[in-house]
Amino acid sequence: MTTPAPRSTPAAGSAPTAGESRARGRSGRPSAVARSALSPYLFIFPALLVYGAFALYPLLRAAQFSLYEWRGFGASTFVGLQNYIDLAGDAAFRAAIGNALVLIVFYAVIPLVVGLVLAAILRRGQVRGMGFFRTVIFLPQVIALVVVAVAWRQIYSPVGPLNQLLSAVGLDGLTRGWLGDPQTALASVGFIGTWIEMGLVMLLMLSGMSRIPAELYEAARLDGAGPLREFFAITLPAVRGEITVALVLTIIAALKTFDLVYMTTSGGPGNATTVPSYEVYFRAFDLREVGSASAVAIVLTLLIFAINVGVTRIGERES
Repeated sequence: MTTPAPRSTPAAGSAPTAGESRARGRSGRPSAVARSALSPYLFIFPALLVYGAFALYPLLRAAQFSLYEWRGFGASTFVGLQNYIDLAGDAAFRAAIGNALVLIVFYAVIPLVVGLVLAAILRRGQVRGMGFFRTVIFLPQVIALVVVAVAWRQIYSPVGPLNQLLSAVGLDGLTRGWLGDPQTALASVGFIGTWIEMGLVMLLMLSGMSRIPAELYEAARLDGAGPLREFFAITLPAVRGEITVALVLTIIAALKTFDLVYMTTSGGPGNATTVPSYEVYFRAFDLREVGSASAVAIVLTLLIFAINVGVTRIGERES
């Protein structure tokens, strides 16, 4: 019988093998590789904690409330998905969703089209004092929406500047109470959104266009390309990322608008300007239907998430 050879052990003072170096660090502590694997999570943990406490937890609580019939105080009754089933046949909720989709046109589509065109004109014309123009254009974004709503409510009033201007140019037949007419109330509120969001969109477009090399435009002009050809062949493809960001921001603003509607029309006349965010407030604080209000809030959250995921996916695919 042969005796197995004894395993060799490293001599005292000899350097550890590569495997041992990876397995442990000095003094038996975890290696730098092991410590670095946890480092990213340690850095983002405070932010995740704040996000979870002030965003995720309230959202989960709202989802919980949506499964109950509750007046905001006292006992509650578990009803499961009944609040969501009731929303499917609720005419007021359907009107609110329809109005929100119309506001997307005013908040997102129109500002995007106008902002793109104006930004391209400013970029091509090399307007002096661009910093001043950017500040003025962005000004509606920094004014409190309550102040904006009060100012535009005065403009739209029956004796306001808009009707006075129409009368001055001989268009008395067009004068009306713009916010009190069911035919014009939603469009009037939407135009305020257009005025607010146009500056943001134009600023994003100008930022994207400033990164386009001037040599591309010079080469296009040498080939005989005109302004429209330059816009569709060079400018538009170069700002697809900015277009995606602008659409995401403006669509979110359109779907979650509340203070503008509350201060101008309070959802009226009738249901002409009611929106999901206002429905949440109205059901929770006026009707004392906290469960139904929470269901509206959850549906609105899912709608915003779905639309913006779709916009982002389309933008990434086009890029």
